[in-house]
Amino acid sequence: MAVHIPGLIMMFLFYLLVLGIGIWASIKSKKMEKNTHSGQLEVSFLANRKVGLAMGVFTMTATWVGGAFIIGVAETVYDPTKGLIWALIPLQMSVSFIIGGLFFAKPMRENNYITMMDPFQRKYGKTLTAVLAIIPFISELMWVPVTLISLGVTVSVFSDLPLSLCIWISAAVAITYTLLGGLYSVVFTDVVQLSLVFCSLWLCTPFVLASEVYTDITKTAFNNTSQASWIGHIEPDDVWRWIDNFLAMSVGNLAFQDFHQRILSSSSTSTARMICFIAAGVVLVIGIPPVLIGAVAASTDWNSTTYGSPSPYERGEAAMVLPIILLHLTPTTIFVVGMGAIAGAAMSSTDSCLLAATSIFTTNIYKIIRHKASHRELQWVIRVSIAVVGIVGTSLTHLDSSILAFWILSSDLTYTIMLPQLICILFIRVSNGYGAITGYVVSFVMRVLCGEPVFNLPVILHFPGCTWKDGVYIQHWPFKTICMLSALISIVMISYVASFLFNKDILPERWDVFKVKHQKTPTDGAKGCDGEKAAATNENEPMLETGC
Repeated sequence: MAVHIPGLIMMFLFYLLVLGIGIWASIKSKKMEKNTHSGQLEVSFLANRKVGLAMGVFTMTATWVGGAFIIGVAETVYDPTKGLIWALIPLQMSVSFIIGGLFFAKPMRENNYITMMDPFQRKYGKTLTAVLAIIPFISELMWVPVTLISLGVTVSVFSDLPLSLCIWISAAVAITYTLLGGLYSVVFTDVVQLSLVFCSLWLCTPFVLASEVYTDITKTAFNNTSQASWIGHIEPDDVWRWIDNFLAMSVGNLAFQDFHQRILSSSSTSTARMICFIAAGVVLVIGIPPVLIGAVAASTDWNSTTYGSPSPYERGEAAMVLPIILLHLTPTTIFVVGMGAIAGAAMSSTDSCLLAATSIFTTNIYKIIRHKASHRELQWVIRVSIAVVGIVGTSLTHLDSSILAFWILSSDLTYTIMLPQLICILFIRVSNGYGAITGYVVSFVMRVLCGEPVFNLPVILHFPGCTWKDGVYIQHWPFKTICMLSALISIVMISYVASFLFNKDILPERWDVFKVKHQKTPTDGAKGCDGEKAAATNENEPMLETGC
């Protein structure tokens, strides 16, 4: 395919705009840092907790509406083996935001945490928290290649540039402005990126619908024409698997640092909750254009287009169906605008992953090892961490060009391992380090034994209905949810038993490694503090141990 000059010019201008805004935000961040009494970490990771409602909605939505979101929805609707019934990512994200606003925003924001791992550090101590923090750190790292691959695949549609080069250029831009300004740069660039995504997608959709090379999508919704119905269907054997995937992609998102970083950076608890509720509606609206474009693709007579036969699905290019539709069914200008939407979406998710992974590493791993780190040392740790996470995450794209592989790994880690831990630390007072370790091991071991075809992990733990298909075992029971619930029950049960044994002096106190008898709740030391003063810590003292 020849180089698409207008597309390349648009991408260059877009990258230049984003980089310029990032540099401007970094200057604003440095001025804010000089005039604030908060610590370096709050300024870099939480924008000094001054993100208002409008900016919060922009950055919360932009974080989750990535290139994988837009391309993935269109691909799944178009895929004749799946359809709309399997493309519920917008609804899953919306449910996640609503649950987060109802239950998680208040306890997290009121206690002025800096990362989602801080309540663990306050209750379980530093060492165990550092071990638990490895999982969310890896999850965020795995999201970097997800977002970059989606961007690289899109650019490859209209460019002769190698996929790897497109990915590295995009990564360099995201790393640069995130490194310069922290969350300030991310928030301000999110405004531009989400505005571009929203306007571009809704601009492109009418042109796609105005094309005359497809059958009316209302007729193909339930009837087979060019291919199977784009609404799709669920086989009886797949009902539990559908429920499992829905829960993993909705409730599981609550265990990502990206989500909590937006809550914690908001100006107040009420603002944090409103951000979640409004973003829940916005993400549904942005999800409509990819659904319509996927439906058009499923109804298109490809012989009547410049793309020709066979169809993208038959050529193995279903993952690129959205940019293919824009390229062959819309004017050049509209195609270029559409590419800008995907680029903006991918970039907004990439910078969020970089900052989220860095915040967990710096706050809950590095500061535990170097709890007396100076202000200047932390600055360099943040910078180096962003660069290293970006480089490592980008390098992972060479291992597998599949968005699905990294997406599965990331979501599985958060849903099966971290979600039960987060629920227990926030809402179950009896939980302690013994239960946390047990739940950690139970969920990890069970998930590995359940197998994963994407990573060639054999199925050892066979649930009822497990069938042999195309050389691999397919689990039809909701095994991810079973792993998650097993971990949740294990944490509660072992925590209760350990607490009973030590508090009743059945076991000697010298055996109490996690100090259950003297354990604090995550809110101890936070209540009664005045606003931002609760979170401001002396740079020379261990984080989260400062009293009022």
